[in-house]
Amino acid sequence: MSIIRDRQEVLDIYKAAGEKGWVLPCVCTENLTTNEAILTAAEEFRKDHGLDKLPIIVAITCRYDHRSQATNYTNTGCCDTGLKLFTEEMKVLADKGGIFENLQVMLHLDHIQHDLDAVLLESDLTDYASIMYDASNLPLEENIRKTAEFVKKRGHEIVIEGACDEIVDAGGGACNNLTTPEDARRFIDETGVDLVVCNLGTEHRASGKDLQYHGEVSREIKKVIGEHIVLHGTSSVPNDQVANLYNDGVCKVNVWTALERDSSPYLFDQMVRNARKVANKATVDKLVADGYLTEKANPDEPANLGYFTTAYRQNIIFEQMKKDVRAYLDMWYSIK
Repeated sequence: MSIIRDRQEVLDIYKAAGEKGWVLPCVCTENLTTNEAILTAAEEFRKDHGLDKLPIIVAITCRYDHRSQATNYTNTGCCDTGLKLFTEEMKVLADKGGIFENLQVMLHLDHIQHDLDAVLLESDLTDYASIMYDASNLPLEENIRKTAEFVKKRGHEIVIEGACDEIVDAGGGACNNLTTPEDARRFIDETGVDLVVCNLGTEHRASGKDLQYHGEVSREIKKVIGEHIVLHGTSSVPNDQVANLYNDGVCKVNVWTALERDSSPYLFDQMVRNARKVANKATVDKLVADGYLTEKANPDEPANLGYFTTAYRQNIIFEQMKKDVRAYLDMWYSIK
């Protein structure tokens, strides 16, 4: 196996997942550590259950103004460079001959903007399994028109996801209106997209899990468009609310914020507990004197090169992200 690029093969994977009652996780990334955490979790799941293959979607945003993951992928601040690095690193990891070649890895371009990403939308997309064409910031009529134009132009090449309504950013002032079955039906019929993002009450980039996922709305939408629903903003609700998404007609679910939100405090915890190894004595003494740390963080331990390194910090983040991804796989891939 290798990275899945062919449109029909991608659709076949969605069909096979649906027959098993699986919801395909689409995990976003903005660095190599996250890439490897996603793939390692999937590979361990595959081996643990004795599976020959396992699908996983890995995604990145480009000029999406809420969060450009491709721009953050590199310290150059160049979105195009970040996208190239992401794509090439995923090929090394998951294409034929790569350590994760037994996975069915699908690269997804997420929240690709109808205007800001215009050059990308005209470019060679053959490395990618799917793309979310995002015109959701426009009025519905214009959103439908522009999305339909893109589907007509590129729909024979790549699986296309559209957004019926905008999923708002946590803390923003926009009204978070739920998608209606009527709008979802009209959107998918008039655009011809393969998948449609529906607003089901979640939000992007939520710092907590205090919102309500409206499964009853999704089930009503399912009645008119079938199992073509994509859920974004999963990190904004508790896992128990999204444990049975397949029954609600959801076929793909996007995740990112939870990985970053959960790994950051774990990294902080480990660095504080190992403060004298991570930093020199003078630094720790000053933090104790300033009241930020207590004497408990200042045992008689020497600094340690193994704790200075970027690799030390990345490994802590890697392990927590891998744990989070595995929890999602256990939840959405039921093994009978």
